[in-house]
Amino acid sequence: MIRLITVAGFALSIATSAQALTLAPFPEPDGIITQIAAACGAGRTRINGVCVARTTARQTRRAVRRCATGMTC
Repeated sequence: MIRLITVAGFALSIATSAQALTLAPFPEPDGIITQIAAACGAGRTRINGVCVARTTARQTRRAVRRCATGMTC
Protein backbone atom coordinates (compact mmCIF):
# COMPACT_ATOMS: atom_id res chain seq x y z
CA MET A 1 0.00 0.00 0.00
CA ILE A 2 2.82 2.36 0.87
CA ARG A 3 4.50 1.54 -2.45
CA LEU A 4 1.28 2.38 -4.36
CA ILE A 5 0.96 5.75 -2.61
CA THR A 6 4.63 6.52 -3.27
CA VAL A 7 4.33 5.69 -6.98
CA ALA A 8 1.11 7.70 -7.29
CA GLY A 9 2.70 10.69 -5.56
CA PHE A 10 5.77 10.50 -7.79
CA ALA A 11 3.64 10.27 -10.94
CA LEU A 12 1.54 13.23 -9.81
CA SER A 13 4.62 15.35 -9.14
CA ILE A 14 6.06 14.54 -12.59
CA ALA A 15 2.75 15.25 -14.35
CA THR A 16 2.24 18.62 -12.68
CA SER A 17 5.80 19.76 -13.32
CA ALA A 18 5.56 18.75 -16.98
CA GLN A 19 2.47 20.92 -17.44
CA ALA A 20 4.24 23.90 -15.88
CA LEU A 21 7.06 23.92 -18.46
CA THR A 22 6.98 26.58 -21.16
CA LEU A 23 7.55 25.58 -24.75
CA ALA A 24 11.02 26.29 -26.08
CA PRO A 25 11.24 28.33 -29.28
CA PHE A 26 11.91 26.19 -32.34
CA PRO A 27 14.37 27.90 -34.68
CA GLU A 28 13.51 27.20 -38.31
CA PRO A 29 16.35 27.29 -40.81
CA ASP A 30 15.77 29.10 -44.09
CA GLY A 31 15.98 26.03 -46.32
CA ILE A 32 13.90 23.62 -44.27
CA ILE A 33 12.08 22.33 -47.39
CA THR A 34 14.20 20.71 -50.08
CA GLN A 35 12.82 20.75 -53.60
CA ILE A 36 13.41 17.44 -55.37
CA ALA A 37 12.89 16.75 -59.07
CA ALA A 38 10.83 19.95 -59.32
CA ALA A 39 7.56 18.14 -58.46
CA CYS A 40 7.71 15.76 -61.41
CA GLY A 41 7.28 12.56 -59.41
CA ALA A 42 9.23 9.37 -58.98
CA GLY A 43 11.34 8.32 -61.95
CA ARG A 44 10.85 11.62 -63.76
CA THR A 45 12.97 14.74 -64.20
CA ARG A 46 12.43 18.25 -65.53
CA ILE A 47 14.15 19.12 -68.82
CA ASN A 48 13.57 22.59 -70.29
CA GLY A 49 10.51 23.06 -68.07
CA VAL A 50 8.84 19.78 -69.08
CA CYS A 51 8.57 16.66 -66.92
CA VAL A 52 9.92 13.62 -68.79
CA ALA A 53 10.78 10.07 -67.76
CA ARG A 54 14.43 9.46 -67.00
CA THR A 55 14.45 6.58 -69.46
CA THR A 56 13.24 8.88 -72.26
CA ALA A 57 16.05 11.34 -71.57
CA ARG A 58 18.61 8.52 -71.54
CA GLN A 59 17.36 7.03 -74.83
CA THR A 60 17.36 10.45 -76.50
CA ARG A 61 20.92 11.10 -75.34
CA ARG A 62 22.04 7.73 -76.74
CA ALA A 63 20.34 8.38 -80.07
CA VAL A 64 22.07 11.77 -80.41
CA ARG A 65 25.45 10.16 -79.69
CA ARG A 66 24.84 7.42 -82.26
CA CYS A 67 23.86 9.96 -84.89
CA ALA A 68 26.92 12.13 -84.14
CA THR A 69 29.28 9.17 -84.60
CA GLY A 70 27.64 8.25 -87.91
CA MET A 71 26.09 4.94 -86.82
CA THR A 72 22.38 5.57 -87.41
CA CYS A 73 20.21 8.67 -87.75
